[in-house]
Amino acid sequence: MLSWASRSSKACAVLARPALRYTVTVEGKMIGNLVQIVLMVVSIMLPAVAPASAPRQDHTKPTILRFVKNPDLAPPFTIKDLNGNPLSLSDAKGKVVLLNFWATWCGPCRAEIPDLIELQKEYKDQLEIIGLATQEDDAEEVRKFVAESGINYRVAMAPDEVTEKFGGIAALPTSFVIDPQGRVVQKHVGLNDPSLYELEVRSLLGEPVNATVEYFEDTGQVFLVNADRATELPGVDMSKLSPEQKKAALRRFNSERCTCGCGMTLAQCRINDSDCGVSKALTEKIVSEIRNGNTKAMPSPVKTEAGGSKI
Repeated sequence: MLSWASRSSKACAVLARPALRYTVTVEGKMIGNLVQIVLMVVSIMLPAVAPASAPRQDHTKPTILRFVKNPDLAPPFTIKDLNGNPLSLSDAKGKVVLLNFWATWCGPCRAEIPDLIELQKEYKDQLEIIGLATQEDDAEEVRKFVAESGINYRVAMAPDEVTEKFGGIAALPTSFVIDPQGRVVQKHVGLNDPSLYELEVRSLLGEPVNATVEYFEDTGQVFLVNADRATELPGVDMSKLSPEQKKAALRRFNSERCTCGCGMTLAQCRINDSDCGVSKALTEKIVSEIRNGNTKAMPSPVKTEAGGSKI
């Protein structure tokens, strides 16, 4: 199943769930290619998919910045940028990094690029924006687009292993905010108010901001591997379970895999794609079994790599 994180037409669906590609059979490849072409055309042609500009915050209300409490280090990687030069997160240590997964065919991605260009220009010595074009894109098209749009930050093609390290990219644009210590403190999906990015950058640099900073525990919102920390899951009603029954249900959600083809645990799938009917049905079945006394012992959840799970 595809994860359609539409966010009111502020994001484009990526044509693969994390760690899942249309490469199982020749027939699967043909279907995958056809779907990819159709979605690219829709993303480019429909004005509803690509707003003229990023949504602006209501500045009459106090701004709240939310960062991860006790954040995880960003998964390391070294790749080549479009000019063939080595590109590594470690090169930007000491700076705030905005790691932006995007594609040329994604309307919301194109809409936010002018604001990213201005942000990089304003904080050129303290901020490193890195644009990672997904493998659904064509390298030559990306190179041409970068030249025509005047992008002033480094751009590279994102290998599958990099997107997997970051939990899989279910929708575009997806941006990870990394603090000067190399820790991932926030993840944004879809087109955002550029002033939010600037406030986050200033706050992480220790500069004064007219905003309140709050901290939250990452229970899968940033890295899906942290789904085993969650005590509630989207669309899963555990209100009629006792505390012990709820613990048993959560153990099973983090031990049993969804059968929709995503390769994730049930908990990860519910967080990644709350519209997945398969994981919803399976979690409802587990809740019903446990409520009726069928509490079979399950193995402890197994941690996958920092960004998510593989098939």
